[in-house]
This record gives sequence, structure tokens and C-alpha cells, in this order.
Amino acid sequence: MSARDWGVLFVLCGAIFLEGIDVAMLNVALPAIRSELGLSTGELQWIMSAYVLGYGGFMLLGGRAADLFGRRRMFVFWLTVFLLFSGLGGFATDGWTLIVARFVTGVAAAFMTPAGLSLITTSFEEGPRRDKALLVYSGTAAGGFSIGLVVGGLLTAVDWRWVFFAPVVLSFLVLTAALALLPRPRPDRTGERVDLAGSVSVTAAIVLLVLGVERASHTGIGETLGTLAAGLALLAVFVAVERRSASPLVRLGIFRSGPLVRANLSALLFAAGFFGFQFLVVLYLQELRGWSTLQTSFAMIVIGIDAILSPTLTPRLVARFGNARVIFGGLLLAALAYALFLPVGADWTYPAMFPSLIILGLAFALAYGPLTIAATDGIEEREQGLAGGLLYTSFQFGAALGLSAVTAVNVAATDGDAPTALLDGYRAALVVPFAAALIAALVSAFGLRSPRRAAAVVTPGSAPR
Repeated sequence: MSARDWGVLFVLCGAIFLEGIDVAMLNVALPAIRSELGLSTGELQWIMSAYVLGYGGFMLLGGRAADLFGRRRMFVFWLTVFLLFSGLGGFATDGWTLIVARFVTGVAAAFMTPAGLSLITTSFEEGPRRDKALLVYSGTAAGGFSIGLVVGGLLTAVDWRWVFFAPVVLSFLVLTAALALLPRPRPDRTGERVDLAGSVSVTAAIVLLVLGVERASHTGIGETLGTLAAGLALLAVFVAVERRSASPLVRLGIFRSGPLVRANLSALLFAAGFFGFQFLVVLYLQELRGWSTLQTSFAMIVIGIDAILSPTLTPRLVARFGNARVIFGGLLLAALAYALFLPVGADWTYPAMFPSLIILGLAFALAYGPLTIAATDGIEEREQGLAGGLLYTSFQFGAALGLSAVTAVNVAATDGDAPTALLDGYRAALVVPFAAALIAALVSAFGLRSPRRAAAVVTPGSAPR
């Protein structure tokens, strides 16, 4: 790749690193925020939920906006919004200011992230160069989350507000580089109508579905089912609107691509298992073992080995064995990592936990980047933003589903506050990520008979070829 190619990739990797480190640092800082602002459990939960709703709910709209209004324009504008509202969170003196700031930050990420991914897939031609760029990109995303766990603990030890101010500094640097390095768009989409009815219905549907899933573990079953039913009804309205729209927000024919559908289903299940497992490990280490936030962060940073393996090992494996086989292997390794942790004991040493954590890091390296490749391969340039939006919606919805499922099982299986009761709850809940990884591997197995590289080109009005 040329020096300019590396410059473009540096900017886009900076943005996805920013998104990862922002989320991870906040996770670590929540207890300190609660203590200083005097937040209730409900308010503390909404600080996380608000970001999830904004991110997951607006992702599809964000991906299509990048296609219609310009990827560079959307990336730069929403990176600026991300910068401003991250800073606002640092000045918050009450819970609601923080909740609003996190919601808008999530919306900004929902527009910025698919725009960044589509800038990669349209700046690098399909093949080894794009694969390498996407694998470097995915490794950077994972590195941001892993490093954020440790940096968040260090910054929180000084003052939790730095968890919000630090991303402002990084955002400004990325924004400055973006204005200088990102290529100017070609004005080839002017005059195309915006599908307003589709945009409103699908955004409302996804917000309600994510809200229903996210709150399932701590609200009544009637309220949860009502929220999910409303979301599904709006999703049905969206499908009806798209069938009749001359310029649909989501062209339904894109789902004729088998690799795209498999990639999105596998991504949803992989994210459900990955985030659910991490959540349970944090609870085990801090609630049962009494480890500090910083000790927990350093213990889990080994998962971040994928930041090294994604741009180095994974491209070689993809070139030799094909994308589908690498994804399948990564998902099987994830299932193995969760299986090894199922018999967790009350006094496990770190060496006993280490195999699960290191194997999970390897699994992430083999699955995450290749899933990104599979979800965007063969899709026309004009719909790359949409493909990215679909993928990140799957990841976000999967994360919400996994966290809700492991929480519900954990609560149901925990009978009291005794260490043995807590351990029983963790062991029961650990079955959820294990099952999710196995189902994801089963889904991806249907692609093993395909050619090593998906060659389907999905164009408007056509089936894959």
C-alpha cells in the first residue's frame, strides 16, 4: 500500500480505536461515577443503556446515510459530534446529563462507524489489499477495547472525568488527520431521495428491540414482551414500506447474498457470547474473588492479543485456507474457550483462567476481521455503507442480547449471597456464551463448501452471481 493508503487507514483505525477505548473506559469507571454523583442503580444502568440504544438503534440509518450523503462528510461531521458530547459527559454534575451525553455519543458512533468501514471498503479494491486493511482495522478495534480496560482503571484512579476528557483529545487528533488525509467524495449520488418512512420505522423498531432485550433481565416479563412486540410490529411496517419504496433505505434484495446473511447471523451470535462471557468474568473476579478494577483489567488484557494477531497471522490464514474456514475455526475456538471456563471454581488461580482468555483472544482474531470481510465482499460500492450498518447492527444487537441473557440466567440461578450461590449463578450463565458460539459455528459451517473467496455480486434487482 502507498503512503497515502496507510494515512487513510491510520485515520479510520484511529476512529474505531476511539470507539472501543471509550466504551471500555466507561465500563471500568461506573462505580466511581456512581459514588460521586450519588446515582441509583437504575440511573447507572441507563448510562450504559443510553449508549447501546443510540448506537444500535441508528446504525442502519447511519450506514445508508454514508452511501447517500457522502462517507467522508458523515464521518467528519459525526466524529465532531462524538468529540463534543464526550466532553459534555466529563462536565456532568447529575445522572441525566450523563445519560443524554451517552445517548448522543452512541448516535454519533452509529453514523461514524459504518461510514469509516465503507471508506475502507471503497478506498481499497476487493482482494488482498482490502483484506489486509480490514484485518488491521478489526485488530485496532479490539486493541482499543483491551487497552481501554487498563487505561480506564488508571484514569479513574485520578478522576473519573478523565474517562470522558481523554477521548476528546484523541477525537481532535483523528479529526485533524481526517480533514487532511481522507479523499474527497465523487458526487455520484446526488438527487436520490431519502426513504423517510423507512428511516423512521426501522430506527424506532431497532431502538425498541434493543431496549426490550437490554431490559429483559431487570423488568417485568409483561413490559419486556410489550416492548419487543412493538419493535417487531414496527419492523413489519418497515418491510412493507421497503417493498413499495422506489429508493428504499435497505434494499431487501441484499439479503439474497448467502455470505452476507451468514456473516451477520454469526456476528450477532459471536458478539452475544463474547460480551456475555466478559461480563461474567468481571463479576466473578470482582464480586466473588474481590479483585480490584485494575487487577481485573490487567487479567483480561490478554484477550487483546488479537490486536497483534489480526493484522499478522489472520491474513496468512485467510490466504491459505479461505475466509469461511478461518471464521469457522475462530468460532470453534471461542466455544472451546467458554467450555474450559465452565467448571470455574471459587479459588481458581490466574494460570487456571489463562487458557480460556488466551484462546478467546485467538478466536476473536480469527473471527472478527474475516466476518467483516464476508459481510462486505461482493457488495457494490454504492451499498457498502448499508453493508457496514447491517454488520455493526448485528454486533450491537448481539452484545445486548448476550448481556441480557447471561444476566437473566445468572439472577435466576443465584440463590443468596453466599460464595457457593454466586458460583452456581456464574456456572449456569456461562452456558449461554458456550451455546451461542456453537450455534454461530453451525451457521458459518454452511459456507464451508463455498469457494475460498465469496464472489457474489449483489446488485439491485438481481440474485447473487
